[in-house]
Amino acid sequence: MTNSWNDIKNADLIFVMGGNPAENHPCGFKWAIKARQERGAKIIAVDVRYHRTAAVADIFVQIRPGSDLAFMGGLINYVIQNKKYNEDYIKYFTNATYIVKDTYSFDPETGLFSGYDPEKRKYDTTLWDYERDEKGMVKKDMTMQHPRCVFQLLKKHYERYTPELVEKITGVPKEKFLEVAKLIAETGAPNKTMTHLYALGWTHHSWGSQVIGSMAILQLLLGNIGMPGGGVNALRGHANIQGMTDLAGEGRFLPGYLRPPKPEQQSLKEHLEANTPKPWDENSMNYWSNYPKFFISMLKAFYGDAATPENEFGYHYLPKTEKIISWDEAIDRMYRGKMEGVVAVGINILANTPNTRKTIEALSRLRWMVVMDPFMTEMANFWKYVDNPEKVQTEVFLLPAAVFAEKEGTKTNSARTLKWVYKAAEPPGDAKEELWFIGNLYMKLRELYQKEGGVFPDPILKAWWPYKNPYHPTADEVLAMEINGVALDDIKDDKGNVIAKKGERLPGFTALKEDGSTVCGMWLYCGVYPQSGNRAKSTDLSDPSGLGIYPGYGYSWPANRRILYNRASADPSGKPWDPKRRLVWWNEREQKWVGNDVPDIKPDLGPEYGPFIMLPEGRGRLYSHFLVDGPFPEHYEPYESPVKNPLHPKGTGMNPVVKVYKSDVDLLGTPDKFPYAATTYRVTEHFHFWTKHVYGASILFARMFIEIPEELAKELGINQGDRVRVVTARGSAEAYALPTKRIKPLIVNGKKVYTVGIPIHWGYEGVVRGSLANLITPFIWDPNSQTPEYKGFLCKIEKIKA
Repeated sequence: MTNSWNDIKNADLIFVMGGNPAENHPCGFKWAIKARQERGAKIIAVDVRYHRTAAVADIFVQIRPGSDLAFMGGLINYVIQNKKYNEDYIKYFTNATYIVKDTYSFDPETGLFSGYDPEKRKYDTTLWDYERDEKGMVKKDMTMQHPRCVFQLLKKHYERYTPELVEKITGVPKEKFLEVAKLIAETGAPNKTMTHLYALGWTHHSWGSQVIGSMAILQLLLGNIGMPGGGVNALRGHANIQGMTDLAGEGRFLPGYLRPPKPEQQSLKEHLEANTPKPWDENSMNYWSNYPKFFISMLKAFYGDAATPENEFGYHYLPKTEKIISWDEAIDRMYRGKMEGVVAVGINILANTPNTRKTIEALSRLRWMVVMDPFMTEMANFWKYVDNPEKVQTEVFLLPAAVFAEKEGTKTNSARTLKWVYKAAEPPGDAKEELWFIGNLYMKLRELYQKEGGVFPDPILKAWWPYKNPYHPTADEVLAMEINGVALDDIKDDKGNVIAKKGERLPGFTALKEDGSTVCGMWLYCGVYPQSGNRAKSTDLSDPSGLGIYPGYGYSWPANRRILYNRASADPSGKPWDPKRRLVWWNEREQKWVGNDVPDIKPDLGPEYGPFIMLPEGRGRLYSHFLVDGPFPEHYEPYESPVKNPLHPKGTGMNPVVKVYKSDVDLLGTPDKFPYAATTYRVTEHFHFWTKHVYGASILFARMFIEIPEELAKELGINQGDRVRVVTARGSAEAYALPTKRIKPLIVNGKKVYTVGIPIHWGYEGVVRGSLANLITPFIWDPNSQTPEYKGFLCKIEKIKA
């Protein structure tokens, strides 16, 4: 989240698209209701089905699965055509004025940007770069009239997205779309803000990164980024998903979103030069210029005294691979017999990966697999579900892990807030927390290397492991020493003042050094556990500003900042856009930034500096040439779609660089065989694949069901409670039918389209059982984020005869 849960109360308009927070985030959604009660805010819900958020919304819009980007393109076009954008905001705070190279182009007939290689299915993204001067600075046109400035290219790109086209693609009536567009456009006024809430309903597409980018564009145009009650806010599905991402749980990054070394970066110097950006604008703070401080402090956290300037701080202990293996690639490697073993901690790959049959086959080709989980899972028992279990060679080790209430540590929620969780009970029987397993595993590996040697023992033998009980580190130790970090020498600020004495915990990431004198395993979390104590344990509920900042409650990264890019809440001169919602402002007398939140800019940098400090431009991106599938979000159909894409008459109409594997090409359905659109979702009564092991939750929804539009159910002769089979090109899943009014057929490009809703929570293990929803989902992936396309695919429905 760019903002916070509490900050939703400051919004004038709450736009929910790509999520269902009333149902899946019920505690957090109270802030939306508070905004309505206290500010008269309106709530708009756009979704493929009528749900609990829709039930309390002022406006509900039903949309076809997989057509979200067309709707967003229409909103962007409406704001531009009607000049509802905040002109000063986009001129000074975004890249609207930047001039793009003449090698950029877009062909609306094919849906392809310039530089596409059809054989490699890949773009040459260098063709989309900016024009630069001799210093490497981006050229600008402050009038925003140059035909190749970002604003004009943006305007041209989205002029095709008329209300009529939106209706044709999405099934949303033109009048309904315009009703929403007018309300949203009103928040372009400086004293109005809109907040956007989304979840997996947006990320789970083959173009998920792009649709989120489209909302960033819309909010930048309206001037709603950095504002109280504004932002683009991802609602994470679990209590610590944000923390997992921060600490490199997804594998594409090192902790704190630092980059893993590549083969061509054989020295530390080469790695730092490749990942430390130069500023692209004279007035860019370019905070990533601190990359060497973050990276070297992390190496010191990995290797301690063994990381020295002479050995490049242990840089050569890190692997240098061409490509980090993502979730989809790992499964495909297993499937091709290219992986020997897997350690799974707190994940049930069999249940949460698309095309379950492929995953079962992939797991059966491993030599060994370790599963740490509180329960017997489908993953641990996968061998039961193959045709010939006796042929499975995989040796499975199931380690009984503690549940969340049986261990302590921090969780980082959607709002980037670290909060300490206390242990409520001891784990039963042989169950242990993950720190016990990891500590014992590391120590046993080290003992083996010490005894037997090895090809490359240094990364294990020289790892920094400063714990009192090395076999079982405590969460407090890990947070204090390794994550927050310590000073290895007296650390001074720019004025020569000592801010951390040797041996003390660091006060924040501005204290980090690149000379090896600081240890910090996660720069973004540095400051959560300073010498004064563990700030994740703080519970101060005072809110001096009344804006829901709550600076003393937990610790919000970075630097306990509650709203990211908050310098943008003040105009180009440094005065708040909305005097009634003063967040930060430039103090002329003191010549520094002050306010109710920690300013998201170096305090003494004047108002002329761009507010988006993590980008080398210092400006928000209405145009981004770093995404692999295009610098502007474009509507592409799901890989399995019930209709053709009218935007690209000479192209496929799908994302041209979508990730699809050879083994899956023949497992993709067409509308002549599979006529209905399908989407997956969650229900409040179950928590993912976990609560089916708990009796109390299981009886609330004991049976797997699917929602079928009443009209379709009548056509197929299906009644409530009938057993049905949902069939796709991958396989089938059986469930009970629930004919519903919540999903109505839509007219899309002249064709009636039915949508089927499939909740995901059941499986073969647990108190209650049912088919795995992922037996039928496609193995198709977003090329930027590597997330699967769960929210739009094709199916047919068969009634099971009694």
